[in-house]
Amino acid sequence: MEATVLIGKIHMECPLCDRVHEIEERKRTTTTIIKDVEVTYDERFYFCANMDEDESEFETAEMTNENLLNARNAYRKQMGLLTSDEIVEIRENYGLSQVDLARLLGWGEATISRYESKAIQDEAYDMMLRLIKDNPLKALEFLKKNGDKFTETKKAAIRQQIVQKIDSYGKEFLTRQALEGEYVCFDEPSDSNGYTMLDIDKLEAVISYLAESMANLYKVKLMKSLWYVDVLSYIQTGRAMTGLVYRHESMGALPVGHYRLMNLENINVQEEFGYHCNIGQHVYPSKNADYSIFSNEEKEILDTVIKKFKNYNANEIVDYMHDEEAYKKTLKGAIIPFSLAKEIRSFA
Repeated sequence: MEATVLIGKIHMECPLCDRVHEIEERKRTTTTIIKDVEVTYDERFYFCANMDEDESEFETAEMTNENLLNARNAYRKQMGLLTSDEIVEIRENYGLSQVDLARLLGWGEATISRYESKAIQDEAYDMMLRLIKDNPLKALEFLKKNGDKFTETKKAAIRQQIVQKIDSYGKEFLTRQALEGEYVCFDEPSDSNGYTMLDIDKLEAVISYLAESMANLYKVKLMKSLWYVDVLSYIQTGRAMTGLVYRHESMGALPVGHYRLMNLENINVQEEFGYHCNIGQHVYPSKNADYSIFSNEEKEILDTVIKKFKNYNANEIVDYMHDEEAYKKTLKGAIIPFSLAKEIRSFA
């Protein structure tokens, strides 16, 4: 039998040997083809030790449905589509039933039910779901457009839920929208963003992670540290970590939208006296930071940058960056392409 992992054991009537005995519940990683694409997913099954190896496995109907859903979600992830769990999360965040969400978006009443259980959405439907995922204002627009699909009472209730969602987003929602607006010209992977789309959740986690080990992390030092994180990630993996785009400015590389970036709700910034007794924005770790978002390789990259610049002050890291070839080969105000940063100064 191919490599499997034992999940547990259960006494039950075995449909293979027709006996009541202890049966192993197992899982394994397997592959299948969905829409001409090979995908890898976790498969769960029962194993009967009384049968020959070729006839020793079986699934319940529940297991079969779960395995099929795992395979379809693996396809979704591979193709950049929302998983069934993410669709459920969108719906539950708005407090909507499957039928209500389908009507809100102007779809057939069974559409959401199918997407959460078995069917795979196409890109157009996926895009509509993403529109409302992090933007309740879009959900409100859809309600205005498709409000005739609800009774007045139901429409009013859904509108109240959406408005509450808008209120709960507060500063973080508005700042995210503003920062994303700065990146409308960088809406595809390119040399400018290190072939990574802007990922605000990852960005917030990176900043908090840096602040954990850099006690004197003020805005200027943070901006240079972010550039080195993204550049080192680009060199080692072929992709930047955050999706930020950097311009050549007098103080070194500066992210597009840097002034909005510092207003993100999940970045812990305090106005304090800093270097040379000037008031500056001191960055601290965030209480709710989720570092599980990082791979082991990404943590190693972050730790390398921290080790190098931990004891640098703002002027020292700016001077250090001024000698980078990527900086010297670009004009003031120009985007610093990641291709120019394939070789950076020694981190030894």
